[in-house]
Amino acid sequence: MNLQAIEVLVPRYGIAWYPWAVQYFFLIALSYASLWLTVPGLIFNKPRWLPTARIAMLVCVSTTLVGPVALLADLHQPLRFWHFYGYPAPWSWMSLGSFILPLYLGAVIVFAWMGWRPALKERSRENDGWFTKVAGWLSWGDWQIPRPLVVLVGLGALALSLGIVVYTGAEIAIVRARPLWHTYWLPFAFAATGMIGACGLVMLLNRISQARNAEVNRQMLGVLIGACVLMGFVAFTWFLDGVNAVDSSVAAALDSVKHSPQWRATALWAGVSGILLFGLAILLRLRRNLWPWGWLLGLLAIHVAWMFRWVVLMNVQTVARNSAGAHEYHVAFGSYGFLGILGTFGLWLAAILIIDLFIPWRGNEAKAVNDRSTSSSSDVSQGAPSHG
Repeated sequence: MNLQAIEVLVPRYGIAWYPWAVQYFFLIALSYASLWLTVPGLIFNKPRWLPTARIAMLVCVSTTLVGPVALLADLHQPLRFWHFYGYPAPWSWMSLGSFILPLYLGAVIVFAWMGWRPALKERSRENDGWFTKVAGWLSWGDWQIPRPLVVLVGLGALALSLGIVVYTGAEIAIVRARPLWHTYWLPFAFAATGMIGACGLVMLLNRISQARNAEVNRQMLGVLIGACVLMGFVAFTWFLDGVNAVDSSVAAALDSVKHSPQWRATALWAGVSGILLFGLAILLRLRRNLWPWGWLLGLLAIHVAWMFRWVVLMNVQTVARNSAGAHEYHVAFGSYGFLGILGTFGLWLAAILIIDLFIPWRGNEAKAVNDRSTSSSSDVSQGAPSHG
């Protein structure tokens, strides 16, 4: 009996998406999730939600501006973006997204301008040099915007944000060559973790911007707990679908964890981080004296949201498609690695600083704080002689 060994050579393909894609999916998720957080204050006009809505709108505008920059960088040749419009493909989710994204960006900018315009008009009447002139230009006259028009634009932005959720999830979930991606639960997971990250960032900016509004932290802790419950429900239902042989991505995930120490470490990290985040959120929500420490929980929430996208987009690409095992991937130090990640966050920070410099996004809260500070200083100065 003759035995012959047949050697099969399988080419190794490089990864298609680099960390730029992680940055885009992370920032755009923060964008639409923070837009949802503005609804109670800016659309339903609930006064208690206005401080949260102002911070959330700052997050929404800054991430909406920076997110598409990361997307263009991920095209490798950014100037070829016009191909999406010169050669449209209605059957492609990526092509559909190229039309939804500019509309969404425009709706967010108009909605934010409508929300910031009263404060801009008030600042344009002050004697503040160039800041007064810029506020006058941006306020665009003294005419009044009808309230129904503000609500209509806000609802339009919300509708387009749902389009962003669908297309960003579907363009990955539709890839059958990657069983770990091929699940219709992925858009729901992106939305839930996006809300987790948005709540964390609002709490962080609530501390950094010196607002330190306890009501903002209380509201965000409540929403964060709800988002964690939603993510847990999505994960549990996804697992049940896999057990019942409805969703093949579960089997692929279990197989990766079984044969890869890296995936086992990732699964352990995910479980510990999720449970820790949920437990601490409940603890802080119940203990009012711990609300000022919400920004630390916010950092953990941002970490969970970002790392979820890193695992889905980057780690899954290391799983071999035509052979057993997994390929190693090391993050480079150049623009397609650490420099690109840091550069994107740096660009977002620059956007935040520019908006904070020229836009009175806090509304009348900053003026009230300054008035209280001035009043306290005058009281001290007037009381000094009597104690001297």
